[in-house]
Amino acid sequence: MRLSTFVGACALVLGAPALASAQVAQKFAFINSQAIMQSAPGRGEAELQFQKDMEMFRAQVAKLGDSLNLLQESFKKEEPALSPTAKEAKLKVLNEKQADYQERVQKLNDQAQQREAELMQPILENVRKVLDDLRAEGGYSFIFDVSAGSFIVSADKNLDITDRVVSKLKLAAPKVAPKATTGPASVPAGVTTKKPPTR
Repeated sequence: MRLSTFVGACALVLGAPALASAQVAQKFAFINSQAIMQSAPGRGEAELQFQKDMEMFRAQVAKLGDSLNLLQESFKKEEPALSPTAKEAKLKVLNEKQADYQERVQKLNDQAQQREAELMQPILENVRKVLDDLRAEGGYSFIFDVSAGSFIVSADKNLDITDRVVSKLKLAAPKVAPKATTGPASVPAGVTTKKPPTR
């Protein structure tokens, strides 16, 4: 699945002050957003749902493509026997169908991207909230993302709060109640459900 690993708003600086007083020591931390998103609760389920939705999108695209291919093959077979006027008319129809195919495929791609964003939105909001909470708790002025192409070339590993973010995300994840089984209820040993034969 081509799920986005992170959104730029979370990948850049969180909660940066406009200007800090020279007397106040600033605290910094950094994260690896890719590692966070790999472990983010709900991501696996979102990927499975996206794959399921993509199967539907791919089926629609394949159906459109098959229809267009049939028209093209039909035109190739008929082309030698067509008059110039008929050939021009068939080509016009074929070109219109190709344009319609491209337009509809683009719309399906847009729908797929929109669906991906919908599935990822709750996960990204949870990550953003955890990052904001940790920044406030730790008194950090900046939290940098080392996986977003930042210019940090060396840093104290003690400033890496990636594991803390992952742990807090897992603690904050909603607990899913076990699904009720729909099968027959188990019967205690020694208990029979059969009726005795009538005499």
